[in-house]
Amino acid sequence: MRVECANCQKVYDIPDERLPAGKKIKFPCPACKSVIKVDMRSHQADTDAVPSSASGAHADKKSGEGEALKEKIFKSVSELPPMPQVVHKARKVLADPNSSFKDLAIIFVTDQAIAARVLKLANSAYYGLSQQVSSIQQASVILGHKTLAELVTMSATSSLLGKDIKGYGLEAGELWKHSLAVAFGSRLIAKKKNPAFSDDAFAAGLIHDSGKLVLDKYVLERKGKFEEFMADGQGSFLAAEKEILGFDHAEIASEVCKKWNVPENVATAIRYHHYPSEAQENELANILHVADGIAMLSGLGTGEDALSYEMEESAVKSLGFKDEDISKLMDQVVASVQNTMQEFQ
Repeated sequence: MRVECANCQKVYDIPDERLPAGKKIKFPCPACKSVIKVDMRSHQADTDAVPSSASGAHADKKSGEGEALKEKIFKSVSELPPMPQVVHKARKVLADPNSSFKDLAIIFVTDQAIAARVLKLANSAYYGLSQQVSSIQQASVILGHKTLAELVTMSATSSLLGKDIKGYGLEAGELWKHSLAVAFGSRLIAKKKNPAFSDDAFAAGLIHDSGKLVLDKYVLERKGKFEEFMADGQGSFLAAEKEILGFDHAEIASEVCKKWNVPENVATAIRYHHYPSEAQENELANILHVADGIAMLSGLGTGEDALSYEMEESAVKSLGFKDEDISKLMDQVVASVQNTMQEFQ
């Protein structure tokens, strides 16, 4: 299919199999970064209805396997590595206005690996410090407690999210890169819409897809079913999760949040980050949803749904964003991720 950018008039030939039939899609123009919109609903092919007898048989089979599988997967959440204790302790100290640099230093002695990553990030191009930071105490003085808390969270999650996610077809580092993009995007949006949410928005962005860590092996075991479900371009990977496993990675991520003692408002936003309209006016869910969409549009998406990701209009409206605002955020997110990722090579 030939697609033309309305802004720069560049024309692109996109293979039909990459375009999801029956959907509206958005993606950035490689030349000028403007958002290209394509309405595929007029290209949707007619499909025959599935006989009711076949549907009934499928439902019986699904219900028989579904409950046992669901119980097995929910139990496997406990097998996920815990968020390092140093994160909980450090964030608690950083939140206490009466805490001292000595209190902070004592905590990091117990986890030198995270301390080293924190210092590496503090000295990265993203923070642009004029002097080299050589200690946690110095980082706290120069960057401030809030920024240091952000560095602690980034450092702790980098190892958890930096692995191969074979079921989702993600190479090492791809999920981490996407998570960084959503974290930076969420914080930028929160600062414009509601600065009080900035810290929670950043943390939510980092772990919003943690459910994929749990579901990965179950998706890999059923890779054929997933490919068959999406073969005609009608179904998304998210829909395939619900159909084949009984729930999606966002629901599992909310269970991971419980294990990691994540605040309830953050866990709720993560649970509904694909469908924020179902989150009972959770503003953080709207922020996370739009940031996820911006990451996808920026080419920092993960998996097969990146091209067909569609943001809910109500979420975009609630934040008061226009297309030009999203384009500007895309550039900021890409720059932030590139500067940070250099420190993880």
